[in-house]
Amino acid sequence: MFFVSGITGQVGGAVAGHLLQDGHKVRALVRDPEKAAAWALKGVDIHQGDFNDVASVAKVLKDVEGAFVMLPPILSPEPGFPETQAIIASFREALHLAPPPRMVALSSIGAQQSSGLGLITTTHLMEEALRDLPMPTAFVRAGSFLENYTYGLAAAASSGWFDTFRTPTNRPVPMIATTDIGEQIAQLLVAGWDGRKIIELGSPRSPDELAQAMSEVLDKPVRARAISRERWKFVLEAQGMPSGSTGPFEEMEDSFNAGWIDFGVAGTESVAGKTMPAEVFTKAGKANG
Repeated sequence: MFFVSGITGQVGGAVAGHLLQDGHKVRALVRDPEKAAAWALKGVDIHQGDFNDVASVAKVLKDVEGAFVMLPPILSPEPGFPETQAIIASFREALHLAPPPRMVALSSIGAQQSSGLGLITTTHLMEEALRDLPMPTAFVRAGSFLENYTYGLAAAASSGWFDTFRTPTNRPVPMIATTDIGEQIAQLLVAGWDGRKIIELGSPRSPDELAQAMSEVLDKPVRARAISRERWKFVLEAQGMPSGSTGPFEEMEDSFNAGWIDFGVAGTESVAGKTMPAEVFTKAGKANG
């Protein structure tokens, strides 16, 4: 039995899917069991609860062979990330109360930095809080999710442009598909390891490469173009971010563009992605009709 957090999301779902495919049992904690009904039909042991509740987390950790924990994405956090800090504290206490034989946490590219991370500051905070746990611990520092760029497919189909916050458009940064993250985490949970390890997971991809992949999928020319810095706030608010909340996202993108957020940290293990951008875009296109 393995505990998987975030099972109703893309990464947690990918981890659970790979574990089930290989014949392992999975347990999950969700606020709304109805949203996990499809997983229950697949045999997942679903528990109702909240990650802020230490007792709920400790209960689902009991008697598992390994645990996967991740933080829920919060695009408009309060200053100081209090929402995430509360979940991290709950994870830490629960993992001490009911320590599993091993634990894998989803971290992020750049988590080794203590500042200038914007939204992914949360993964740095999590690594700092969980690094001294009394069991083998692995932090998977995933690159930028390829699925995060599928938003550009519709616009590219109509205009031939893929608009991006990354500049220059020929500069690659590590990216990864969520199915590859799920496979890597499932393999770690099953195989085991000693001590603490950090994995940098992803392969370098540039906006120009993503645009080329969109061209292949859409069967029409697509080119990448950088959104001018002064327009970021207005573009993000037009995409649905509340007014005044875009700062952490902007800081993160600035740091990607400056090279502050990147792979190549000494003492980490490098694992390349398997899934190509065109595969992710093809799947997204089919899902959207």
